[in-house]
Amino acid sequence: MRHVTGRARRAGVALTAVLTWAGLLAGAVGCSGEGRGGLDRVLGKPAAAEDAIRVSPGDGVREVRADEPLLVRVPDGRLESVKVVASRDAQETEVPGRISADGRSWRPEGARLALAARYSVDAVAVDGDGRRSARHTTFTTHVPAERFIGYVSPENRATVGTGMIVSLEFNREITDRAAVERAVRVSAEPAVEIRPHWFGSSRLDFRPKEYWRPGTRVTVSLALRDVEGAPGVFGLQQRTYSFGIGRHQTSLVDAAAHTMEVRREGELLATVPVTAGAPKTTTYNGKMVVTEMLELTRMDGATVGFKKKNGKGEYDIPDVPHAMRLTSSGTFLHGNYWADPEAFGRLNLSHGCVGLRDVKGGGADTPAGWFFDRSLVGDVVEVVRSKDRTVAADNGLGGWNMGWKEWTAGSAVT
Repeated sequence: MRHVTGRARRAGVALTAVLTWAGLLAGAVGCSGEGRGGLDRVLGKPAAAEDAIRVSPGDGVREVRADEPLLVRVPDGRLESVKVVASRDAQETEVPGRISADGRSWRPEGARLALAARYSVDAVAVDGDGRRSARHTTFTTHVPAERFIGYVSPENRATVGTGMIVSLEFNREITDRAAVERAVRVSAEPAVEIRPHWFGSSRLDFRPKEYWRPGTRVTVSLALRDVEGAPGVFGLQQRTYSFGIGRHQTSLVDAAAHTMEVRREGELLATVPVTAGAPKTTTYNGKMVVTEMLELTRMDGATVGFKKKNGKGEYDIPDVPHAMRLTSSGTFLHGNYWADPEAFGRLNLSHGCVGLRDVKGGGADTPAGWFFDRSLVGDVVEVVRSKDRTVAADNGLGGWNMGWKEWTAGSAVT
């Protein structure tokens, strides 16, 4: 009996040891809430990297949306370092962020992820027992099927006249105009208030209350990359443009007197004889901005609605000299070599343009050549006393025909 009892006692001790060890294991697995990581700590092993450092979005995930959160955290211990790099368009940019005060998490400073980008995350953590772990993960973000861009005028690094209006023409209709407007910043040195105005859903213009001061430097910053301008349509540009304001010159065309007064810094440079729009094809009244300057260009009436019964243009001149565009609808101030020289200063003969006397091929010493050589894109030409309406504000850069209150009311941001 004593022999049997001794064997039984030894068996009981062994069973108790097994049960106790199993209980420890169960406690490590069940009560810690960390699964395999808790068991590894009991066994004296460091936790697997994916358990020690948790990264969201997960490793290898694709098509991550821009509004999904980027988070690095540790269930135990603290983060020692986190480096996140976004790669797109063959460029790498480190993503700024910070580790929380308790060392348990890292979040980026920006609220949104970049689209069409590959992110890499490298994190190092120290657990409660002083053991260090490192983890490397990657994920890629959603690539939009549709993008929009804005075409900016004037050109980068240009020198323009004091009447220049910054204009963005978008290649797609914008439905969230406020979001797009917030992503565009126009500033000046010396500083001046600059306000936006939308013309429809695809054009956004900026100007100050009065003409620019000569010598001003204007900067246009586009932060349109990943801005959702319309459902599923995201901006593409992240770029800065700048241009300078030259001397102040304005010209006043009196269609009834057939003259143009050219003033520089307020002083009269010259009074030039002109021919404006004929009685049936009058010239617009109002302030127009020179947006294009061409030494020589073709003008075909059919392209702007002046057609004969056979469909051909009422005029087709292949070599119009010294042409300066005033409206997008086709109003130019240009040299004219085909009209009787006696007409300038006496008669209005054109199809709506303002003509200055010139010679075939363009002459430097003609009124048209003289004016062309002293003009800049951005100069203002104002027409008065024509028997026509005022040019529309969106026909070329006609925004100076709007009062400041009306102009500022065109912003989408309240």
